[in-house]
Amino acid sequence: MNLLLDTHVLLWWLADAAELTTPVRDAIRNPDHLVYVSAVSIWEIAIKQALGKLTAPRALPEVIRAQPFEPLQMTIDHAFKVAELPNHHRDPFDRLLIAQCLVDGLTIVTGDTDIAKYDVPTLLC
Repeated sequence: MNLLLDTHVLLWWLADAAELTTPVRDAIRNPDHLVYVSAVSIWEIAIKQALGKLTAPRALPEVIRAQPFEPLQMTIDHAFKVAELPNHHRDPFDRLLIAQCLVDGLTIVTGDTDIAKYDVPTLLC
């Protein structure tokens, strides 16, 4: 299974937060799974930090690169896919992550039940 971490799941992982269930932790740690972190999540974190709405680890680039995650870039195909999505969710970052999952055949790891309204494989925390 190939996983894409939602932004809040990435932050929970980095903080070793209690919100991550044991099955989710096990799925992320499973060496048979490729786990991706999207450039979209890094963009979201940067914007929310600049607005004072989010605290993230210092030296975030180094912290992220030290994780056993694969980077996932944003592509034009991902952007086109967003236009096809029903309007179940208004958060543009989440909509981009959903589009990436659909285009690239990934399972999104999230605690957001609204994401499960899309026809996208979902692993809920």
